[in-house]
Amino acid sequence: MNATNTVLLLERDAEGKILPRVTELADAELPEGDVRVRIMRSGINYKDALAVTGTSPIIRRFPMVPGIDLAGEVVESSHPDWHPGDGVVLTGYGVGEVRHGGFARYTRVPGGWLTGLPHGMDADRAMILGTAGVTAMLGVMALETGGVRPESGEILVTGATGGVGGWAVVLLARLGYRVCAATGRRSHEAYLRQLGAASVIDRSELTASTKPLDVQRWSGVIDVAGGATLAGLLKHVNHGGTVAACGLADDSSLPATVFPFILRNVRLQGIDSVQIDAAARREAWSRMARLVPDDLYPLFKDRTISLGETAAACQDLLAGRVRGRVLVDPFLQ
Repeated sequence: MNATNTVLLLERDAEGKILPRVTELADAELPEGDVRVRIMRSGINYKDALAVTGTSPIIRRFPMVPGIDLAGEVVESSHPDWHPGDGVVLTGYGVGEVRHGGFARYTRVPGGWLTGLPHGMDADRAMILGTAGVTAMLGVMALETGGVRPESGEILVTGATGGVGGWAVVLLARLGYRVCAATGRRSHEAYLRQLGAASVIDRSELTASTKPLDVQRWSGVIDVAGGATLAGLLKHVNHGGTVAACGLADDSSLPATVFPFILRNVRLQGIDSVQIDAAARREAWSRMARLVPDDLYPLFKDRTISLGETAAACQDLLAGRVRGRVLVDPFLQ
């Protein structure tokens, strides 16, 4: 196939500065893989914004097409599971970091990395969910594995106005859990309640206690913060509760004691959405397709842009000028 492959390419100059530009890649420059995908949508994640702006060393090799999420349709395949016209989605596996990613019109990938788009879900909705949605669903599944049920008690979600936190609120509420949303943006309380939060607290409450253990408040937690926030909320988890840790928005450290684990039997479960197995991915996507109502997708979408607008949108995201997902349509002029 000789279709023009327009991409956003990141290069690095002699001083180490990241230089993004829209250009053309020859078919031979695509990564190896037994499935060729026409990318209909990608989405700008926080990690993508760090990579494109050069704020953090996300990219492992140059030149690189960023974009850790993509959704589209199969155009060529030698893999037995995939055929031309199949709708597919891909998150994780180092795409957009160690091999060319989703900010392009076409790519090639190993068929084992792909997940079929669930019935009723198009590329736009898949990328509104993206890595954030998958991570949130895996967090919910971790709570279930830990024995946390709706009748167990209230669930805390930190970073609730962000992508992972917001989807966690939606998914938990749809499953019948009572959700407490923690945020540093109390002006967004109405929005969080629209997502399904039963209560909203200021995140400063989570670091207020100086005791090694404090009053039990939550049967489970989905935490995107890490650091002092995670250490603080552990003091308030109910006996036998589970905490799903899936981010480091505050800090990568954990300045905590072992008391929650040895005195209250609290489980701390890590969440990795990059290398999870195919079965868990399929379950996550299938459950999200069933749980997320049609009217909530627009609440998570900021806008759809072209490849040429992507670098500026990444700057907006890091500057806090974006609420919701910015989607990239590589065929948009």
